[in-house]
This record gives sequence, structure tokens and C-alpha cells, in this order.
Amino acid sequence: MRRLFLLVAAVVLVDTMFFAAVAPLLPEYSDEFDLSKTGAGILSAAYPAGTFAGALPSGWLVARWGVKPTLLLGLTMLGVSSLAFAFAEHIVLLDGARFLQGVGGACMWAAGMAWLVSATPPDRRGELIGSALAAAIVGVLLGPVLGGAATVLSPEAVFSGVAVVAGGLAAWASTIPGVAPGAGSPLRGLGRAFRRPSVLAAFWLFTLPALFAGVIEVLAPLRLDELGASGAAIGAIFLISAALEATLSPLAGRISDRRGRLAPIRAGLVGAAVMAALLPLPGTVVLVAAAVLLAIGALGVFWAPAMAMLSDAAEASGLDLGLAFALSNLAWAVGHLAGAGAGGALAEATSDAVPYGLLGVICAATLAFVMTMRRERAPAAG
Repeated sequence: MRRLFLLVAAVVLVDTMFFAAVAPLLPEYSDEFDLSKTGAGILSAAYPAGTFAGALPSGWLVARWGVKPTLLLGLTMLGVSSLAFAFAEHIVLLDGARFLQGVGGACMWAAGMAWLVSATPPDRRGELIGSALAAAIVGVLLGPVLGGAATVLSPEAVFSGVAVVAGGLAAWASTIPGVAPGAGSPLRGLGRAFRRPSVLAAFWLFTLPALFAGVIEVLAPLRLDELGASGAAIGAIFLISAALEATLSPLAGRISDRRGRLAPIRAGLVGAAVMAALLPLPGTVVLVAAAVLLAIGALGVFWAPAMAMLSDAAEASGLDLGLAFALSNLAWAVGHLAGAGAGGALAEATSDAVPYGLLGVICAATLAFVMTMRRERAPAAG
């Protein structure tokens, strides 16, 4: 069990680290390939677009092939995309590599989390999911360091190293016994699961924080820049916020195991609704930074309980765990793309207060709905 957890934690850490490594390289790519802001945005958005495209197919592969072959496929895609970033000399190749990385990430997350949860007692599921998510957030923290190393050394050296690490993880995974794929039709099980209110509720509770985070990631840096914050200061603010999120994730998962899946989510909804009202108000860098920190902290308590809730509901409906975690990939991609795209466009057409206000209303409505739901406890180990 410990070896499997360390493997899955390492896989998601490397995936998110490579995902976050592009940010410090965007200015260099913009100069080298003469990219507009739209072109830079396409490169950045290609990963979540790949995750969206690969979400359900990756779950189907887990259900048909099993967790180990799907994880190895994802690691292969990670290695290929990192080599493309090392040696590609055309922006279209980089966009394609980023998209492929997103598809590979969907495979790694669906297979890795399904593998981990299948070996975890139900009453420890939230804690283990939260700990794995914390490792992923650490990867986000280390990503800019990886990207910065590529600017100092060379993309060829750094991203070739990522490919070597992906190969090492694949070799490690091959030594751990896998889980046999389930029987029956995965797609028929998916349709049956989506008729269950608990699955739909869990899907939404994973989409909502991704939607909110997508809006913050676009609007908060622009607001901080308007107020005179340097790029380093903005990076430090988000670095501290991610560290808080990594700390809260396993704690929220542990609470969900002991007090029910909805207990930390209710608290997160209250905090998110309050911060949605406060985020557009501050007029200084310090106050905006504090608002961002509190907002991301509130969102950080959603992830592990919502993912555990989704896996619980999937098992209850007979859905393969790979497809359950594929749904979490889909929820994250939909929320992130909608938040970053629609939130930014709405703010540009009106003001920051409008998308934040809408998010506040959505959080309040979701809280009202969640308060009517029965208490979702972790299934007892048996």
C-alpha cells in the first residue's frame, strides 16, 4: 500500500510540475515564436483542453484495460510530450505536445487514483486522496522552478530529464501488481451513474472550485498588476496560496472520513461565498493578496471530499472507479476552461465584480442545496 501511494503521489507530482512549468517560459516562447496574447493563451490552455478530450476515454481504458496499462500509457504520453518541449522548433508542435500532455494527465489521474482507492479502506479514502492531491499541489509549486531551470540551462536538458523521470516511473509502476479491469459495459455503467443524484452532486462539487479557481487565476494577477505588484510578488502570492491548499487538502479529506463528506464542503462553500463578495473590493496589494489567500484556502477544502464523494457514489452505482475519476478530470477541465475563459471575458465586458458576484450567488445556491442533502459519511471498512 505504501509503495502504491508513493508511486501515485510521484506520478501526479511530476504531471502537475510539468503542467506548471510553462508559465515562466511563456515570455521566452512569445519572443521566439512571435506569439500574440491569444497565441500564448492557446499554449497555456492546451493542457486543460487535452484533459477534457481525454477524460472519458481514459476512464474507459481503465475499465477495459486495467489501471496499470492505462497509467503506463499516460506516462508514455508524458515522456513524448516532454521530449517535444525539449526539441520542437515550431509553436504548433508545442501546442500539440501540451495537448498530448493533457490527455496523458487524464490517463495518469484516472488510473492512478482508481488504483490507489481500490487498495484503500473506505474509511481512509478521503485522507489518502487528500494526501495525493497535496503531492499534486507540491508539483504546481515546483513547476515554475522547473521552467526557470529550463530558461537558465536549456529546454533540451531540463525536459529531456522529465522524459527520463517518466520512464523511471513507468519502470517502477511495472513492478507493482495491478488491478483486473471490471466486467460489463463501462459506458452503460456511466449512463446509469449519471441518473443518480449523488453522482451529479459530487460532479458539480468538483466543478465549482475549478470554475472559481479559473476566474481567480485570470482576474487576480491582472488586478495585482494594476495595483503595482511585481511579477515576483504575484508569483509569491500564488505560491503561498498553493502551499496553504496543499496543507488543507489532506486535513479536509481526513475530516470527511470522520464527519461525513459534506462537512468540509459546507465550510468551504461558506468561505467561498464570502470571499466572492470581498475579492473585487480591496484597493491595495496586501489586501488583494489576503483575499486571494483566503479564497484559495476555502476552495482547497473541496477537492478531496468531493473526489472521495464521487468515488463513493460511483461504487454505489456500480460504476468503475476509473470512470469515476475520469469524471473528476472532466469536471476540473470544464470548470477551469469556463472560469478562465468566460470569467475573463465577462470581467472585460463589465467589471471584476460581476463574475465574482455570480460566483457568490452560485456558491450560496449550492450551499442551500447541500444543506438539504443527507449527511454523506465515508463507507465503513469491511
